[in-house]
Order: sequence, then structure tokens, then C-alpha cells
Amino acid sequence: MSAHPVPQPVRWVGVIVGLQGLAGTAFAIALLIKAITSAPEPGENVYALAGYFALVGAAVITVGVALFRGRRWARTPAVVVQILLLGAAWYAISGSARWAIGVPVVVLCIVVLVLLFIAPSREWATGMEKTDAESSGK
Repeated sequence: MSAHPVPQPVRWVGVIVGLQGLAGTAFAIALLIKAITSAPEPGENVYALAGYFALVGAAVITVGVALFRGRRWARTPAVVVQILLLGAAWYAISGSARWAIGVPVVVLCIVVLVLLFIAPSREWATGMEKTDAESSGK
């Protein structure tokens, strides 16, 4: 066992962020299927959009795996992803009136941010975990 085990909340965040990256990758695949099976709208570059979502999805999957494996550097990109997704969810709720999509995304982002900022996660991220001797009061 390592000297600094990864807290369970961070592992959960790794799983959730990895699933968010898979969703982005699945969206890229759906865009490619659309491009192959139907004619794109004028001025629409579906291949570029699919490439963008595939690249971003792969990066987010990488962040999720890194968090799950206990890489501290992945915490900041995970926070940035959640903030960006909150903006997209806000647009889904207010601009597009797609509550069924926006509200669950908001809830998931808030859960991830809370898990990343609770005490065990913060202590882990800063390398300030309590040792067994400190936690027992010795």
C-alpha cells in the first residue's frame, strides 16, 4: 500500500469524470454516424466537430483515469471541466429549455465539485494527509 492512499471521494470523481469523457466520445461517434448517413447542413463541418469532441473526450477520460489512480495534477483539469459543463448545462436549461439534460448535468457537476473540495480530497491534493500517528493523537 502506498504512503498516501487515494481518498475514496477522489476515486469516485475519477469514475464520474471518466464517464463524462466517454459521453463526449460517444457524442463524437454519433456525429460521425450522422455525417455518414445524412447530408450535412450548409456551412456545417460535422467532421471537425466530431474530431473536437473526440479529442476533448479523450482528454477528459485521461483526467478521470489519472484521478482514479491518484495523480494530483488531474484535480485542476477536473475542476475546469466541471465549470465548463456547468456553463453548458446553464445554456441547456435557460437557452434551450432542455431541463431533462441540463438539470442532471448541473447536479453531477456540483457533486463532483463537492467531492473534490471536501477535507479528505483537499488534504490529499495538497499532500497534507494525516498519518496514522497524527490521527490517533500521538
